[in-house]
Amino acid sequence: MLESLLATFADISLLQLALIAGMALFASVVGGVAGYGTGALLPLVLVPIVGAEPVVPILSLSALFTNTGRAAAFWRLVDRRRALIVLVAAVPTCALGAWGYTLLTGQGAALVIGAMLIASVPLRRLMRRSGLALSTRGLAAASFGWGPLAGGTVGAGIILLSLLMAAGLEGAAVVATDAVISIGIGLTKLATF
Repeated sequence: MLESLLATFADISLLQLALIAGMALFASVVGGVAGYGTGALLPLVLVPIVGAEPVVPILSLSALFTNTGRAAAFWRLVDRRRALIVLVAAVPTCALGAWGYTLLTGQGAALVIGAMLIASVPLRRLMRRSGLALSTRGLAAASFGWGPLAGGTVGAGIILLSLLMAAGLEGAAVVATDAVISIGIGLTKLATF
């Protein structure tokens, strides 16, 4: 996978790299303020330029940088207990989802990415509108189900934010805890890819 990722970048022009860098900057500002959005915005530029197949590995690497900065900025607000619950439940299924992604063709990857981007916002709104409240066990179960989405596609971070809020986190603690979880998920994905 790494070789195909490097080969993909060999065919990109400087103008395309500038467009990717500009969108990455914009997406990181949006993600830094809102706590999500990078995984939903960057595929809009990356898929037409590099194709669908390397997008999840590229965004996994990018997310490590973004989330490390967020975790450092909000470190004192991280809910370590909830982060640990999510990571213990989600890492095994995340690895499974990432492994499944490696089996996809370019067309299959495009279908998975597109479906997730289309479904993520209405799913988050449905969770919020239903007044979902998660206990510790509920958070673990939901995280187990969220893991394959996080591992095999982009844009699943918006769902994680909803899960954390349903578990009782608010404000900057949601962004901080999400960042720590996302670092663990990103490392799992990169190890799988």
